[in-house]
Amino acid sequence: MLYIVATPIGNLDEITLRALDVLKSVHLIAAEDTRHTAILLNKYGIKTRTVAYHKFNEKSAVDGLIELLQSGKDIAVVSDAGTPTVSDPGHVLIDAVIEKNIPFTVVSGACAGIDALVLSGLDTRAFTLLGFLPEKNIDRVRYVEPYKNLPCTLIFYSAVHDIKKDLQFLYEQLGARKVAVCREMTKLYETVTRGVLGDDLDITEKGEFVIVVEGVTSNPLCNLTVEQHIRHYLDSGEQMKDAVKKVAQDRHVAKSEIYKASLTIKNSEFGIKN
Repeated sequence: MLYIVATPIGNLDEITLRALDVLKSVHLIAAEDTRHTAILLNKYGIKTRTVAYHKFNEKSAVDGLIELLQSGKDIAVVSDAGTPTVSDPGHVLIDAVIEKNIPFTVVSGACAGIDALVLSGLDTRAFTLLGFLPEKNIDRVRYVEPYKNLPCTLIFYSAVHDIKKDLQFLYEQLGARKVAVCREMTKLYETVTRGVLGDDLDITEKGEFVIVVEGVTSNPLCNLTVEQHIRHYLDSGEQMKDAVKKVAQDRHVAKSEIYKASLTIKNSEFGIKN
């Protein structure tokens, strides 16, 4: 049997009893980083042998793992954190065991994307987990394009050296949508920064990040002209600055675009011709 075992995303106490039993009982643990996994195993006194199974040897290691499984050995696959195959190695081995009719199962547990979705406060009814953005900008644009107009919440993973670049890219592609940036989840310094893409978010650039972005919303105010949309908020008692910000959020566009329309309104109020 092959076991796909979820491990903690930070706090090592968040390991399930079933996961511990499996890791103790299998013949071998295929780990993304054996040194990282050793920290978890040592904490719980687990002596099971580990071998490296990561994105750089995933294809070359599969044949050996399949041979062990076919000989009657049980193997557990773990990643550094969370659920294997979710932006981590594992798919190549799963494809192989399905082809060979070898049974496998999932030992469920932590998933950073799900934790962040709940912490974000955004819509949890429908979501798309997109993982890490590609490195090259042209690949990023192509990757995000099919999801830009979906009404579901979008979830992205981001490394510390990419977080600012990723947020700027998502603003350029998706507009001024609500966003939550979750950092160091389940750890001592867990933080959730909520705001709007395009704003200057106060983020500590340390640790691992999950970015949760609001999906496209159907707002009837967007059927108005931009000027009418602005006047709606002005008539509700908002100051021009706040009205511009809200219209930009509603329409998922940059505030600078709405600001141009606000100048037309100001000029008309003071009888200034363009």
